[in-house]
Amino acid sequence: MHPQRVTTGWMVRIGAVRVGIVDVGANTLRLLVAARENGRLVALREQRVQLGLGEEIERSGALGEEKLAEAAAVARAHVRRARKLGCDRIDVLVTSPGRQARNGRELASVLREATGVATKVLRPEEEGELAWHGAVATAEYTPDSIAVCDIGGGSTQLVVGTVSNGPAWVRSVDLGSLRLTRRTLATAPPTQSHLDAARAQVDASFVGLAPPLARMAIATGGTARALRRIVGATLEPETLAGAARKLAKRSDIVIVATPHTQYRALERDRLAGKIVIDLWRALP
Repeated sequence: MHPQRVTTGWMVRIGAVRVGIVDVGANTLRLLVAARENGRLVALREQRVQLGLGEEIERSGALGEEKLAEAAAVARAHVRRARKLGCDRIDVLVTSPGRQARNGRELASVLREATGVATKVLRPEEEGELAWHGAVATAEYTPDSIAVCDIGGGSTQLVVGTVSNGPAWVRSVDLGSLRLTRRTLATAPPTQSHLDAARAQVDASFVGLAPPLARMAIATGGTARALRRIVGATLEPETLAGAARKLAKRSDIVIVATPHTQYRALERDRLAGKIVIDLWRALP
C-alpha cells in the first residue's frame, strides 16, 4: 500500500505477510493484526479503546486538543503493539472522524507524527470496499454475490459485489449509530416518538438506494458485533425485533475508557444500529 493511497484489494492479496491496521473510527481506535491462513484472513489480535471521537465531532464539529492528544497516544500504543507482534507492515486508516471533523486533516497529521507510519483518511467508497473485502475474507461461507452493510458510529457503508470480481455497487450514508443516537434518541430509555424520529431519519437517508440483489448479506461494524452478542449470528426479523424490545428498555452504561476519559457505552447506540439494519433489510 502506497503511503498516500489505499488499494482496496490489498486484503485479498495478503499472503504470509502479517499486517497491522489501526482503525480510527467514531467510537473506537481499533488495532487489528491479521494474516492469511489456509486461504482465509485470520485475525491474530484485536484490541479496541473507546475514545468517542464522533461524539465530540457531533457536539462541536471539530476535535479539541485534548481529544487529539488522546487519539495520538492510543494510536502510538497500538503501533508499538503491532511491531512487537511482528507485523511486516502497519497502516493507520481514519474513517468518518477524518471526513466529518472540521480539522480532520489535523487529526491525520497528528496520528502520522505520533506513530511514524502511513496514515490515510479513507474516502467513503474506500471504506466500503475495505469493509466488503474484510467481511468476505473472514466469512465461513461465501456465495458468489454478497451484500455488506458496515455500520459505524458516524457513517454506514452499503456494498454489493461478487467473490469473482469484488465490489460492484458502493454507497455511503453519512449517518451511523452514534450520530443517529445523538440526533434522535434523546432519553434513556428512548420514547416511542424518539424511535419514530430515528426510523424517519434513517429512511430519509436511504431514499433512492436500490442495491443489486445478493445471495447473502453480512452486517459488520461495532453495532453488528454488539447485536450478535444479543441475538446470535443470524439477524432475522424476529430476533431483531426481540433485541429492539430489550434495548429500548435499558439505560445507558458508563465505562472507563482511559485513565483520563469516561465514555458512555450507550445501549441507545445499539438500538440505533438495529434501526439502520432494519431499514437496510427493507431496501428494494
